[in-house]
Amino acid sequence: MNSSTSASPASSAASDAHPLDDFNEYLRGVVGGLSGEALLRRAVTHRSYAYENGGVPHNERLEFLGDSVLGIVVTDALYRKHEDLPEGQLAKLRAAVVNTRALASVARTIGLGDYVLLGKGELATGGRDKDSILADTTEAVIGCVYLELGMPAADALVHHLLDPLMRESASLGAALDWKTSLQEIAAELSNDVVTYDVEFDGPDHDKRFTASAYLGTEVIGLGTGRSKKAAEQQAAEAAYQVLSERVAAMAGAADDSNLGAVGPDCD
Repeated sequence: MNSSTSASPASSAASDAHPLDDFNEYLRGVVGGLSGEALLRRAVTHRSYAYENGGVPHNERLEFLGDSVLGIVVTDALYRKHEDLPEGQLAKLRAAVVNTRALASVARTIGLGDYVLLGKGELATGGRDKDSILADTTEAVIGCVYLELGMPAADALVHHLLDPLMRESASLGAALDWKTSLQEIAAELSNDVVTYDVEFDGPDHDKRFTASAYLGTEVIGLGTGRSKKAAEQQAAEAAYQVLSERVAAMAGAADDSNLGAVGPDCD
């Protein structure tokens, strides 16, 4: 039998990721660790890796499960923590936590991208730092923990990862959702609705988006980002500041007018 020292495509791609034992050790400190590597390996396996390596199991089913587990844990936490908030505000708080950008940020904090198994194409285009891949893998890991250790462990992991973000989101006010906040303040000033025009340039793997926020035909905010949504949110933030200044100016003018109407005191 003729032996060869050359690595197979699978082992070569796998060598680009950190050993899963390291990540399992991290999980052990949070939720007790997993009993085997197979399910955790699936949780960090992107479909691009699976397609290049004989169709091995990838993480999309675990992502689907983890998304639901994440949603119920965060919703339950927000419902219990903020007893007086109406449904709409609770929904904003949840959206500020359960979204691609937030989950990707959490994944970067724990170095999750180092463990993801990716195909050569994704590796070449910076897949380890793509928001979508990091967020999906975070959800898949949550799904993995839920299957292996049950809801209490999944609950503990979600709180460990997202409690700081939930606390921060509770103090954001208008910044929870700039687009919604902008629509609300625009309604105070005009009958026109806010609309967005978005353009992009750059290659498919590194697009840059530029968004313009309009009130009627007036451009009131500009924003850029690596996604259409991020660019629109930035444009909405800029526009919100513009309209906030207009509302403040109108309030100041109204106060001055009221003072003038009262007139000077007479003895």
